[in-house]
Amino acid sequence: QLVESGGGSVQAGGSLRLSCVSSGYTYSTYCMGWFRQSPGKEREGVAGIYSGDGRPIYADFVKGRFTISRDNVNNTLYLQVNNLTPEDTAMYYCAAGTFCTGWIRSPPIGRPLYWGQGTQVTVS
Repeated sequence: QLVESGGGSVQAGGSLRLSCVSSGYTYSTYCMGWFRQSPGKEREGVAGIYSGDGRPIYADFVKGRFTISRDNVNNTLYLQVNNLTPEDTAMYYCAAGTFCTGWIRSPPIGRPLYWGQGTQVTVS
């Protein structure tokens, strides 16, 4: 089970910290990531973080504004989102899988094994 939180409504230029708490599987051995989907658009990968070395990967559109991190003790994934624009408005989903390198491609390559229900981010 993956449960996201931290979404909300912010003004352009604002920041949020999204969280995702995992349970029911060996969190530390899975690659984790964040996806997002806006109405009428395909779901796209935002960022991923490997299980072994914790190395992060980002979609090109992030442009240094987002930071993904993971806490393997508390089974929690984070996404710090800064300098938000209205184009970042979307439902943000947490995901877990075994191979996440292709998640940040456009379109994403590979499908996560587990998904959260999403947390809404609205930027005005």
